[in-house]
Amino acid sequence: MANVTLSDIRKSYGAVKTIHGVDLDIRDGEFVVLVGPSGCGKSTLLRMIAGLETITGGELRIGERIVNDLDPKDRDIAMVFQSYALYPHMTVASNMGFSLEHRGSSKQEIAEKVNWAADILGLTQLLDRYPRQLSGGQRQRVAMGRAIVRNPQVFLFDEPLSNLDAKLRVVMRGEIKALHQKLKTTTIYVTHDQVEAMTMADRVVVLNGGRVEQVGTPLELYDRPANQFVAGFIGSPSMNFLSGTISAGGFETGGVVLPLPAAAAGLAGRGAVYGIRPEHFSLDASGVPAEIMLVEPLGSETQVTMKLGGSRVLGVFRERIGQAVGDEIRVSPALDGIHLFSDENGDRLN
Repeated sequence: MANVTLSDIRKSYGAVKTIHGVDLDIRDGEFVVLVGPSGCGKSTLLRMIAGLETITGGELRIGERIVNDLDPKDRDIAMVFQSYALYPHMTVASNMGFSLEHRGSSKQEIAEKVNWAADILGLTQLLDRYPRQLSGGQRQRVAMGRAIVRNPQVFLFDEPLSNLDAKLRVVMRGEIKALHQKLKTTTIYVTHDQVEAMTMADRVVVLNGGRVEQVGTPLELYDRPANQFVAGFIGSPSMNFLSGTISAGGFETGGVVLPLPAAAAGLAGRGAVYGIRPEHFSLDASGVPAEIMLVEPLGSETQVTMKLGGSRVLGVFRERIGQAVGDEIRVSPALDGIHLFSDENGDRLN
């Protein structure tokens, strides 16, 4: 195991800059998820750590070694890709032990490590099968086993669950997290799925346009997003945003006044963006009026799309909603769930 330190890491393709001075310190044994929309630079950053992309500028350390110019095989890392990349003519055992055989390990050592990894991953009964005889989840476990047997200092995962269906993704998510808790190996995991990031990570790195927007625990990002981009990206369903003006009486938007926490009083008179998560609305007879546009009952909760002050917003309620489209309901936002952002640069104000 080892810490991984990125200092002013930059990447350019000719005159096109894609990674703009990333600084990040990943602690020994930590599970860090790089998350962001397509094109944000997360996979490029992972590939630079792996040695599959050259680093234009900055310094990359794995443990005490500067590894900028080291080949991937010399960095003591193991990588799991979106595609399983299994050899179809080899059994599960042969696929898992291939890298050890290539290193010149003895047959006994290979067998011991393959059996150890297979036991951890629940593959013991499948060692003699071929990839074509496996399900998608089993193939992904074999790909992870191939990485585990190497006992690397760092695991790298590049969107490993993207090829799986929604139900299997949930299962594999739990298995990868449980695996990390057993092995305690430093892990860097790339995904575009913020649910994966929230449920798996010790810390999440939110990237946008080749820059780090915020680094923190999942709940830090959920409760205190640094800016409007992070607020909109983290959380499902996404946060609602309403444009308006902060006044002494509250937040004025589209002819209605929404409540504000007392700490926002010093911001009176300025334009802002009001952020509220769908789950932070509650039904309240004395709340602000909203017109129902769509009702989606999900059993355990009801999602209601509403027109509030001229803006389309989503509310998630534990109650079952009897009203129909076009009816009025009254809702109140939770004061501790209100986020204010600059209408100029999106930075957090409260």
